[in-house]
Amino acid sequence: MLSVISLILGGALLIAGRKLFWLFVGAAGFIAGLQLATQFWQGPEILAIVIGLVVGVIFALLAIFLQGVAIGVAGFLAGGYILTVVAGMIGLNQGAFSWIVYLIGGIIGVLLVIFLFDWAIITLSSLAGASLITQALGIGGVLFLVLVIVGVVIQGSMLQRERVVVVE
Repeated sequence: MLSVISLILGGALLIAGRKLFWLFVGAAGFIAGLQLATQFWQGPEILAIVIGLVVGVIFALLAIFLQGVAIGVAGFLAGGYILTVVAGMIGLNQGAFSWIVYLIGGIIGVLLVIFLFDWAIITLSSLAGASLITQALGIGGVLFLVLVIVGVVIQGSMLQRERVVVVE
């Protein structure tokens, strides 16, 4: 069940992560809640999903009502998640070092969101979507890179079309 949720959420983030900003923030909260639940609580999978959904809904509501704070939090959570997945792919995500990797990724995510908002959201949502999909499928490498590129191209072209319409 978790794999299906990850595939759907990953696909939505790849295609519309910037456009559906609240979904991006909610997804970052869902992923963080899910990771915390599975790391600290060895219960049934459905419990981890429920905890992830509750945290995700809270973050989505924050995105709607407190956009500035939610942007920073989402950037931190997405950046941390993405860097831990990439570090895991190359074998650098072990023990206490994983928290350091998460913190570094989070800081990078916040900085990207602050300085390059639209492109940061596009990049982070594409990376997060690709991470969710490749993790759900149990594969990575080339598919991860292809999915990231596809997500950036789709969302970037949508952004350019919006900017052309605004200029005209």
